[in-house]
Amino acid sequence: MYQRVGKAALNPTLDGITNLAAYLDNPHQKFKSIHIGGTNGKGSSAHMVASILQEAGYKVGLYTSPHLKDFRERIRINGVPITEDVVTNFVHLHRTFFEQEAFSFFEMTVGLAFDYFAQQQVDVAVIEVGLGGRLDATNIITPEACLITNIALDHQQFLGTTRAAIAKEKAGIIKPKIPVVLGEQDSETFPVFKQAAENVNATLHLAELQEYQTDLLGHYQQQNINAAVALIQKSASFSVSDQHICRGLKNVRQNTGLRGRWEVLGNKPTIIADVAHNKAGLKVVLNQLTALAYTTLHVVFGVVNDKDIEDIISLLPRDAHYYLCAANVPRAMDITLLAQHFDACSLNYTTYGSVESAFNSAKKQASATDIIYVGGSLFVVAEILP
Repeated sequence: MYQRVGKAALNPTLDGITNLAAYLDNPHQKFKSIHIGGTNGKGSSAHMVASILQEAGYKVGLYTSPHLKDFRERIRINGVPITEDVVTNFVHLHRTFFEQEAFSFFEMTVGLAFDYFAQQQVDVAVIEVGLGGRLDATNIITPEACLITNIALDHQQFLGTTRAAIAKEKAGIIKPKIPVVLGEQDSETFPVFKQAAENVNATLHLAELQEYQTDLLGHYQQQNINAAVALIQKSASFSVSDQHICRGLKNVRQNTGLRGRWEVLGNKPTIIADVAHNKAGLKVVLNQLTALAYTTLHVVFGVVNDKDIEDIISLLPRDAHYYLCAANVPRAMDITLLAQHFDACSLNYTTYGSVESAFNSAKKQASATDIIYVGGSLFVVAEILP
């Protein structure tokens, strides 16, 4: 699966998911949906939207990827993960067909989510795009509205080497006459979205600054608040009050179970974990991190092998001590190669054989006035979350 091995797990067409959906009697046509794509923030935005709709009294399905600790995190209804029995029964019932057609892991998971939401008769499902948009397996839905959070350079080997090219792939979720919200206005990508919307007679809306608060602590969540609220306001199919929006945003973690976004895991020393993993995402997180007061900054750090590590390293604070590690997935960058990049930048580091040993060492060496930050990869964060 892509989460572990990368490109080899992808099926870059909609043929597989269309075939699977037809076999399952097109479950995605039996409930309303909202589609959320973009480079950064789509997971947080999806959880915000789901929480708001839940506060408004709707039975809300939520499909996101990847997961942190448990596969079942990907498929929830009103914050409750799908049960193991439902997952195993689905596989048992359809295994022969799955193996015969050689569906990808992601296609089967999307099929499971849509089938589950249809059987449970959700009022609406909030669906996060996995990768890109145009050819993503989630892109068989016809949503009530869609959101594209922002565009940054990430997954260039699949989506294109410029932000405009990536925007074109992301714009593939725009559907005829369906409202689309842009989380940010950008001179390089806006013309792409404007043209895509005009081509299918879809109304295009720009998110505006919103005066709401959320229980999610990262400063970057303000942009996600703007986008999520704009999406709710442009989704005419749902009855949502200002009070529902306020409560939904203040109870995202409680209502949906979202984790790994500026998650504070301890005090004295302060321990912060965040799943930001590309240059654009890490830049915002590191700006917030280095603005905090601390004696020493300890960074438990690892990346996957398909990232532009030089761009990422250029953002890292020079006065921190780094605890380099490789997460226990095949995609993780080899620790020796990672160390070579840190040597080239004259950064202070120690290497470790596992994420756990790196994290434990940081905790032993940190004083009460220090900060420990864990990041660089979702997989690194996943291994230290309780």
